[in-house]
This record gives sequence, C-alpha cells and structure tokens, in this order.
Amino acid sequence: MGQVSSFRRDLGLLRDRQFALLLTARTISMLGSSFTPVALAFGILDLPGATGTTLSVVLTAESLPTVLFMLVGGVIADRMPRQRVLMASEITNAVAFAGMAAMLLTGWTPLPALALAAAVSGTAIALVWPALTGIIPEVVPADRLQAGNALLGLGVNSARIAGSVLGGGAVVVLGGGWALAVSAAMFAAAAGCVARLKLKPAGRVAAGSVLKDLQEGWREFSSRQWLWVVVAQFSILVMAMQAAHGVLGPLVAKSELGGAAAWSAVLAGEAVGTITGVLLAMRLRPSRPIFLGTLLMVPTALPYLLLGLSAPLWSVVAGSFLLGVCFDVFAVLWQTTMQREVPPESLSRVSSYDALGSLMFGPIGLMLAGPVAGVTGPKPALIGCAAIVTGVSLLALLAPGVRGLRAPASG
Repeated sequence: MGQVSSFRRDLGLLRDRQFALLLTARTISMLGSSFTPVALAFGILDLPGATGTTLSVVLTAESLPTVLFMLVGGVIADRMPRQRVLMASEITNAVAFAGMAAMLLTGWTPLPALALAAAVSGTAIALVWPALTGIIPEVVPADRLQAGNALLGLGVNSARIAGSVLGGGAVVVLGGGWALAVSAAMFAAAAGCVARLKLKPAGRVAAGSVLKDLQEGWREFSSRQWLWVVVAQFSILVMAMQAAHGVLGPLVAKSELGGAAAWSAVLAGEAVGTITGVLLAMRLRPSRPIFLGTLLMVPTALPYLLLGLSAPLWSVVAGSFLLGVCFDVFAVLWQTTMQREVPPESLSRVSSYDALGSLMFGPIGLMLAGPVAGVTGPKPALIGCAAIVTGVSLLALLAPGVRGLRAPASG
C-alpha cells in the first residue's frame, strides 16, 4: 500500500498548475521536435543532387552553434529568469523551422540558407537545456524531483511516439516541408504555455564578469568526479550516436528498409522504450544511481549493431526500444542527481558544462558520417559506432566516483 500511496502522491504533481504548464510546454515542444528528424532527413535527401554529405552539412550547422553557445546559455539562465530564457528559445525555434519549411515548400533550397536556418535552431537549443535543468527545481518540490523529472519525461516521450508516427506519415503524404511547418507551429504554442508560468523570484547570480561566472561553474563541475567522467563518456558516445541516428541510419533505411516509413518505425520503437524507461525510473530508487545509469548505456549500442549486420527491421525496432528504455532510466537518474547535488544558484552553469561536454563532438560525428559512409559504406560505419558506444561506457564504470556516489537515504 505504501508504494501505491507514493505513486498517487507523485501523480498529484499533475494537479499543480505550474507543473502542468511546464509539462504541457515540454510535451508540445517535443512533439514539434519529433517531427523534425524524419522531415529534415528525408526532405533534404529528396532534394535534387542531395547526398549523405548534404545532410551532414545541415545537421552539423545545427549542432555546432549548440556547442559554441552552450556555456553562454548557462550563464544567461543563472542570471535571468529561466522562464524568459525558455520562452525565447521556443520562439526562436519556431522562426527557424518556419524558415526551413518555407524553403522546402517553395523549392528555393540553397544549402547555405538551409544551414543558416539550422544554425538558428542550434543556437536556441543552447539556451534550452541549462534553463530547463534549472527551472524544474523552481517548480517541483525537492522531495518529488525524481517523480517530476519522470513525469516530464513521460510527456516528452509520449510526444516522441506521436511525432515519430505522425511525422513519418506527414513526410510520406505531404512532404518534409509541411512537416517542418507543423513543427514551427508547435514551438510557438509551447512558448505560449511557458509565458503563462507564474514563478516566485529565485536567487540569481549578480551581473558581473561572464568569465568569473564560468570559472565558478567550472569549479562546481570539475570537483565532482562522477559528473565529469560521465560527461567525458557522453562526449564520445554522443558523437557515435549523432552519426548513426542523424546520417548512417537514414541512409541504410533509404537503401534497404523502405525509406522514411521504416526509419519512423525505428524512431517510434525508441520512443516507446523511453516511455517504459521513465515509468521504471519513477519507481526505481537505486542506492547508486550514477553507476546503474552508466551501466545501462552498454545495451544502447544494439540497434546500430543490428543495422550494420543487415538484421530484419523488426529486430532493429526492438533494439531501438531497448535503447529508449536504458537511455531514459539514465536520463531521469542523472537529472535528479544533478539537481540534488549541485547548488541551485550554479545549476544552469553546471548543466551547460554537462551539455557542452556531452555534445561537443557531436558535430564531428555528423560531419564525418557522410564521407565515412561514402568510403566504407554505412553498415560498417554503424558497427564502428556500436563498438564506440560500448567501449566508452565500460571505461566510465572504472571511475570510483561513478561507482561510489550514493543517493540520499530518503530517496
């Protein structure tokens, strides 16, 4: 009965207006975002003369500003109301994807213009993550942080499922341009939900030297071994995953599995797995959360290995489901641990170091994926990505800080 009571208490967060608005905003925003992988990938690959390298250029243009401006985003989110930062980022994403949609729909698609619009979106993403990590403890009580993170994840991942299915259908029936236009409208709706939040004024870093703010954030980040080791792991892991998910997987899907519909099924399998993952994470209270989360990264290599070995589509979807389960259990445990262990006034800056470190080699993976696939073929490259994901995850488990960090006894 205690577990049932605790579960009902966690679900009681849904009756809180502030949390409900944040949950709605994140869900709508992710619904818009989930249209974009299929719409952008196949919208660009269907352009006259487009290749894997063309797609690499656009995705790299989106990813690079995310890396370059992530630390600045952390400073901004620790200085300014995080609500305003989130709202500005959603509006910016709406403008960027509306621009890409207009280009695809009108047929005016010069690569520099597509890359510029993608770069605007990447800049917005650099503002989202530090502000989002910091705003959750402003909305959710400390003793229900893990439940709040899990419920947000549940909404986000439900949107991923709907978006993967609807996005693939929109590409097949209407084309990539209209799917991107729907994404833009959803980002605008998410901004409207964020604007309705009414949060109490929170402690902010006084305006001063940006460099000093970054140095203070770095001290908080580098003093925790579990934090910087896992971020180092993810810097390599994300590089491999970006290459596989952004370029190599769609190439194999287009050539062997039937195109956009097949790749949508793979992404939908991952999305269903993420829902299962957050439901597990809502009830899971491991004594060593970072150790468990890091260990769960090993099986995430499976879908890339299966794609590389020409396995049937159903098995790739199943592997993608497992990836989703593991990744989202990790995500909830990681987010909650950061919010508990890092002082609130430094949380967005530490989160920006986390995001920067995790994403900094992503552009390299995207940049190299197309050319490497041209030399070796996409399937051997996918097997290489699987080996990288497995290897760096096992190495991270060797760190004492990763193995030894324990959750508070109250859980």
